[in-house]
Amino acid sequence: MPSEVTEGKIARFSQSLTKLNEAPAYAKSRYQTDVYQEANRLLETDEGLEILFKYADKFDEAGVFQDGPWEDASKLQPPLVAGSLQAKGLPYVIEMMSNLRMLAIAEGKVPHSNVSKEMAMDFLNEVMALNLDLLFPQATEASRIEKKENAAEAQRLFEFISRYLSSSALSETLIHEIKRLTAQRPIMVKRTVSIIKMAKEMLKTHENDSQREVLQQFVASIEGPSNLSHLYSQPNEYRKQLMNLSAEELQRESEILGRSMRKTGLCSPHHSVLARVLSRKSPEFLPALLQLSGKGKANFEEHAELVHQLIKVALFPSTCQSVYGLALLLERGVLSASPVIPGLRRLIELDIRPEVRNALFKSANEGEGLTANSILLAGVISVLGQPLGVGQGLNPTCQAARGISLWAQHAPGYLLEIIPRAARDGEIDMVFEGVSIYSKDLQGGLAPELHPELDPVSIVLVPHLDRIYSEMMTRVALRGEDGHRWVNPAFYGNWVQKGFSTVIEPITGNIADYPGFVRLFYATHHPEYNDEYELIYPNPVGIFITNVHGKMLGFHAVSIQRIAQCPKGNYRVYFYNPNNDGSQNWGQGIVSTVMGNGENFGESSLSFEEFTSRLYAFHYNPYEQGDSYAVERDSVANVKNLAKESWGQEYKWISG
Repeated sequence: MPSEVTEGKIARFSQSLTKLNEAPAYAKSRYQTDVYQEANRLLETDEGLEILFKYADKFDEAGVFQDGPWEDASKLQPPLVAGSLQAKGLPYVIEMMSNLRMLAIAEGKVPHSNVSKEMAMDFLNEVMALNLDLLFPQATEASRIEKKENAAEAQRLFEFISRYLSSSALSETLIHEIKRLTAQRPIMVKRTVSIIKMAKEMLKTHENDSQREVLQQFVASIEGPSNLSHLYSQPNEYRKQLMNLSAEELQRESEILGRSMRKTGLCSPHHSVLARVLSRKSPEFLPALLQLSGKGKANFEEHAELVHQLIKVALFPSTCQSVYGLALLLERGVLSASPVIPGLRRLIELDIRPEVRNALFKSANEGEGLTANSILLAGVISVLGQPLGVGQGLNPTCQAARGISLWAQHAPGYLLEIIPRAARDGEIDMVFEGVSIYSKDLQGGLAPELHPELDPVSIVLVPHLDRIYSEMMTRVALRGEDGHRWVNPAFYGNWVQKGFSTVIEPITGNIADYPGFVRLFYATHHPEYNDEYELIYPNPVGIFITNVHGKMLGFHAVSIQRIAQCPKGNYRVYFYNPNNDGSQNWGQGIVSTVMGNGENFGESSLSFEEFTSRLYAFHYNPYEQGDSYAVERDSVANVKNLAKESWGQEYKWISG
């Protein structure tokens, strides 16, 4: 039942709508503002959307939209909805009411002379498709920098509308979004799971959905892909059934769950339950559950005792996503690195500090009786198995996330050295130009308070890494050059190349000799100009972040993983983006992709030319520099035009 406060708001809104309805056409404008103000008060309550929707069939008749841009429902354009919802003042309220009117038409609550039920439904489907980032907020640079007005309210509106939509058009949009997200194989899958759950609700109300089978596969991937797991959704009940299966049935169950996990990168609680049962009862079927290749099986057999220990300590229903991490950890052969095994064992009995324990507990589901050590170990398994799945969440800590990803790929022993120090001792230290920097002695950083939706390793390490990186940059701030030249090799490791180039002239802040910068990048990175030297380690580079209009938003840290030809034969830069969503529109038709262009799981990619147009700093090996003079003038000119017409508008160009 609505609260007494809400009852009063309902009464005032109803009265204002009645007065507007009774007013003559020429006087409507006098009463519209009262309706908007009372509607806004309702929108501030939990029941507001539901209440306003009950009145939505009266909006047109009363004259709510008369003489304004929203008057003719047949002329409304879905691409303009987001802008109005994020505007301040009355446009936001009117847009909310307009969408509720369109929903009323789609539901047949009110006939409209120019808009049929089908047209209204198509309109709302397109609005939803264009605004999935509001319904399921992305953790991207743009979303962090461009704070969206009324974002929470818009999200509530789309969630409300989604209850009524179930057409195949929206299904196709959701399926594409799910495929795009799963292609990135993130460690944190909350956004993906939210979209899948929305899809599940659609399946309940739309029996003939043409995408039903595909959607069901994704739903099954997080709820249990086998008949047995479907029948017994509760982990304890599923476990009881597993104990009674024959060896042949256990193997078949393992195969089904394993194939689902490898296909989507998603796990259900049943995966962890089955892994625990197999570890005790039938360990010979674990390779089937993990869908291991020959290399993975060899790694499993060599380190079977440790694998069983990891399963026992770390894999539970709430940490089920780490089953996938374990599979990839074995495929990567990480356990063969000598420091890894003692490093993992140390975590099992590590004395974790109270504040770190509390932070880890907040990241897990309550009521399962997990220890902080179990949560941390599960997170370490995921990070070592999925280095490109590490994300910075809603935090401006791309440098720290990039570091965790780089070390997980190429220095797992070092990563396993600093994790216990941060968790047990509350500090880590790094040497910068002969002087040790201790995180416990530092304050601030880019993110003094972290948004909590991070993987356990990031929860433990990022506060320390963030402060140390910021301190290093502070110490070189007055050198008259870009501080990343010295900080990146010290922070990430000596394998970062010492050659360094930046597009911004440090003293003046102007753009100087841009063609030279472009030619140097081509000569050190493009296979046709750099004597075909391949990257040995990822290259930490800096890029300009631009929005969908090409407007500069700021700077961002990514890592170039490799440069290779895509299936179409064009050279592309494949890079790791610490954002939780690496498929982004940077304007000018530049859209980084995560699938369809030869990307490995977790990689983003752009054509070489497009990536170069957003680059502002990179490292290189001066002894592996090819023929910069050979780079085609057209290529340099195209890159320059893209740069100058986007982020370049924020700078003074003094040459080139």
